[in-house]
Amino acid sequence: MITVIANLKGGSGKSTVAFNLGVWLLKKGHPVAAYDLDPQLTLSDIATVRREEGYSPPLQVYLAQEALADHLRYHPGEVIVDVGVANMPRMKEAISVAHRVIIPVPPSQPDVWATQRFMAMIKDAASKDNHPEILAFINRADTHHAVRESDEAEEALGMLPGVTVLPHRLYQRTIYRRSLSEGMAVFEIWPNCKAAREFDAFASSLFPELAKINTGRK
Repeated sequence: MITVIANLKGGSGKSTVAFNLGVWLLKKGHPVAAYDLDPQLTLSDIATVRREEGYSPPLQVYLAQEALADHLRYHPGEVIVDVGVANMPRMKEAISVAHRVIIPVPPSQPDVWATQRFMAMIKDAASKDNHPEILAFINRADTHHAVRESDEAEEALGMLPGVTVLPHRLYQRTIYRRSLSEGMAVFEIWPNCKAAREFDAFASSLFPELAKINTGRK
């Protein structure tokens, strides 16, 4: 399955999600090929840190290539694509063969508006023979129960036609920044912490067939 993780706006946390999801799948024994099509190459940098630190299993990350669609379809197992509008041609090519597009949405009204515009771009980029499923979720959600922005943004997302809103949020937690700098998934850094449990619920909703496989956490 080809999963594109993308957003119209920068700073949505898509590379963090792509990295942690890739490692989660690898820990489940599932083959993964990741593509970093963003000019910032954040996902590639994180994977390099992971490899240099000797963490196992390593995440194989490929960069933009000619005939990208053919490369994406070549791999067995799961293909995860991290891409933003800074590389619009590659994003459209990846979407044209994607099975699903996952949109991380920070909890703000401008991000909801951007998601609505991005959905129209996804539909334009989809090929006549391929219409990817569009999934969105609240990323970097507020951790304080009294703050209403996350609830309001999620409710607004649910009103957009053509998108499925995932019920599992990922919250604004410091451990995600550590994940990027250390080359480790959140559930590797601190097993059974809140972020680890939240991410496991999120990933399990995307891959229910792998949910019960132990990732090696204690």
